[in-house]
Amino acid sequence: MSAPQSMPNGRRNSVSASDPPQFIPIPVNPRGVPQSSYGPTSPTLSTSPRNTFSVSPGSHTRQRSLSSLATPGVARQLTAFLPADYPLAEEEDGPGDKRQGKQRILLLENINLDAAEYLKKAGFEVDHVTKAYSEEELVAKLPAYDAVGIRSKTKITAKVIDACPKLLVIGCFCIGTNQVDLLKAAQRGVAVFNSPFSNSRSVAELVIAEIISLSRQLLDRSSEMRAGIWNKLSKGCWEIRGKTLGIVGYGHIGSQLSVLAEAFGMSVIYYDVIPLMPLGSARQVDSLQELLNRADFVTLHVPEIPDTIGMMGAAEFAHMKKGSYFINNARGKVVDLDALASALESGHLAGAAVDVYPKEPGANGPGFNDNLGPFIPRLRQIPNLILTPHIGGSTEEAQRAIGSEVSTALSRYLDVGTTLGAVNFPEVDLRAITTQDERHIRVCHVHKNEPGVLKRVNNILADHNIEKQFSDSKGDIAYLMADISDVGEEEVENIYKQISAASSNILTRLLY
Repeated sequence: MSAPQSMPNGRRNSVSASDPPQFIPIPVNPRGVPQSSYGPTSPTLSTSPRNTFSVSPGSHTRQRSLSSLATPGVARQLTAFLPADYPLAEEEDGPGDKRQGKQRILLLENINLDAAEYLKKAGFEVDHVTKAYSEEELVAKLPAYDAVGIRSKTKITAKVIDACPKLLVIGCFCIGTNQVDLLKAAQRGVAVFNSPFSNSRSVAELVIAEIISLSRQLLDRSSEMRAGIWNKLSKGCWEIRGKTLGIVGYGHIGSQLSVLAEAFGMSVIYYDVIPLMPLGSARQVDSLQELLNRADFVTLHVPEIPDTIGMMGAAEFAHMKKGSYFINNARGKVVDLDALASALESGHLAGAAVDVYPKEPGANGPGFNDNLGPFIPRLRQIPNLILTPHIGGSTEEAQRAIGSEVSTALSRYLDVGTTLGAVNFPEVDLRAITTQDERHIRVCHVHKNEPGVLKRVNNILADHNIEKQFSDSKGDIAYLMADISDVGEEEVENIYKQISAASSNILTRLLY
């Protein structure tokens, strides 16, 4: 079928829904946007394209192919000015050249290998370690790296951050960030990224599996069979249909769990500190005590913050219905495990599932014993209790998704300065510098949030045209990104020195 013909008045003929056109002409660039930022020749031009590259004064430059420069409109590769006092392991450039090196990333705790490969292909040097590092190991080894990726066992403390002057960014390949001193990191200009959504489905599915397993005492029957005991019984075994699930924390995991539970015929109530719109037929209750009084199954999905540490103790377990079940896949410190053991031993609770603990081993293998807490021997003797080694998000799908999200965030921050998704920084971004912007530099300036900073910076940049600029603050920390044009290479060092000399300066990177 040919394209619909236009009428004399310029309007197209109407088209029947039963006889749709096979071709509709689409006007090309109707607004006259320059080719450098429009059209099929610039597919990488998002606000922070992955194909732009940069290095900071606190990191090293990678050598990469410049073949993309032949294509008009694609994002231009960036390098960075490194000040003379920047600690390089070795000088890689000749006399008179800009100091350059290679950016190094340390990935701990067996982070998904796809993430490591992605970062290697992006030009970084990546060291992949399967275990967590102690504070002493981090202080000894991390100073050689520009970025680090961790999961939940590695603790990045203020001592570690102070010992690592090169460190630019921390990637938490998990939901939580309580294992990092976020305030100290921000004060030192270290951005922190995490993956708040990627393993939500995996955790929600584990909770459903635990609810069914507890209600049918599956682990006890399985253990008995392995011991050669045939124990077919129905006493104390229930269907979950018609039961009430109480969700504490109705965020990304809690809301997904809500939908899954209703599909199994459960009634869902939830408690959260802020009013949240329910999914399906779930209902929000006014207090934690009300939820504990009504629910047959109680599951926690809250972060570890001062308000949640120890939120489930002896008094809270006493409020739960007799014969109900308790599940914690959130954080270990939010539950008093001695109190949980007592509630199970007395028969007040019919069962429980625990996936997280106040202290956890740093590596797989033997060691899950009373060194991690006096409650461990008690828990190991209690029937209908599921103990798992923090596997809530441990699925291939979740780890691939987390690896993709966090590794991309690390690369984009190091390469082009964007802080979208940072948990301790203002979220700032600028569109790409293109191949036609050959005399442009990007200023990435982390500074104290105090009056007069933008005025001082703009005065320094006054001899150049500020093409685009974005600044935002978060608490005492502010972050400015600015692209300026008509800058000679010989001017970069002087611009850096002037900006970084201010008392408000935390970290300055010039990408050019």
